[in-house]
Amino acid sequence: MLQFDEYKVKLNNLAPALEELAQALDLESAERELDMLQAESAADGFWDNLAKAQKVQQRIKNLQDKVDGQKKRQSQWDDMMAMCEMGNEFEDESLLPELEESFQTLEHEMEEARLATLLTGEYDSSNVILTIHPGAGGTEAQDWAQMLYRMYTRWTERHGFTYQIMDYQEGDEAGIKSATIMIEGENAYGYLRGEHGVHRLVRVSPFDANARRQTSFASVEVMPDLPEDVEVEIRPEDIEMQVYRASGAGGQHVNKTSSAVRLIHKPTGVVVASQQERSQFQNKDNCMKMLRAKLVELQMQEKAEKISDLKGVQLKIEWGSQIRSYVFMPYQLVKDNRTAYETSNIGGVMDGDLDGFINAYLTCEATGAWSTK
Repeated sequence: MLQFDEYKVKLNNLAPALEELAQALDLESAERELDMLQAESAADGFWDNLAKAQKVQQRIKNLQDKVDGQKKRQSQWDDMMAMCEMGNEFEDESLLPELEESFQTLEHEMEEARLATLLTGEYDSSNVILTIHPGAGGTEAQDWAQMLYRMYTRWTERHGFTYQIMDYQEGDEAGIKSATIMIEGENAYGYLRGEHGVHRLVRVSPFDANARRQTSFASVEVMPDLPEDVEVEIRPEDIEMQVYRASGAGGQHVNKTSSAVRLIHKPTGVVVASQQERSQFQNKDNCMKMLRAKLVELQMQEKAEKISDLKGVQLKIEWGSQIRSYVFMPYQLVKDNRTAYETSNIGGVMDGDLDGFINAYLTCEATGAWSTK
């Protein structure tokens, strides 16, 4: 039957990409490392160092998922070819809906796996610390910051990741003054590091009695959750510590004790805060984690700016040079200024559908094909 022959052609066209994906994943190396780590985990005394053992177990899981994922995709391809043969032989049109759905699923899974192969940065596999700050504009900007907060937490849930609130300061009337969350999941930093920068909103403000169109800005900071063995020099005398009472979504015992902590790194002016934990000492530990990540992120940013200057690529991350615009009125459009990727499905984007933007950013980064518009 013609439909089954058409799918055979599609599958044969997909076969080279499936083979290229297997090579890009470097499955032979993954299997060798997997064998080594599994032998290590079976050795006596493996669990004596719990923290190290947990990292090894997580690495084993990640490698096993990589190997099994490609085997599953190859099996899906084989099954669909067999389904085409069966459909032709028995002229069974009832197989077509399943064939169509399976083909779309395989294409989607291959694209996700291809995207993961672009994550080659030093900390791409790490968890991510994400901080959102509203720009000038009072309640309107604070409401925009909260909309971005929801967008990223929805993206987290869509991908089966988890997040925990490290700091959350509610706005005076609506929205947030700032928020910091830790997103935990494989390659979380690699996927989200391109979100670092200024995000611009254009809409009719719900807080304006005259229903005028307004422009608001919010900044998003994206930092890797650094492994403990990464050395960052932070001198005690360079840190100013402030304590205050927790409030908002991150405060478990509001207005009872001054457990929330704010650290100021005097040489750089970096400020971090945490109010997630009940203990002041635990919040200080969280702040130190964020400060280490921020200082390393600043170093990486300085290095990237030097490289971009050499390449002639202008990718500045500063107030007033937004990376992405979200237009609600007079039309609906979300457009990334660096990659030129855009979509009119603004509802989907605000509900966490960011994969198109992430894919475009990582592809441009890998190819150097940044937008010049």
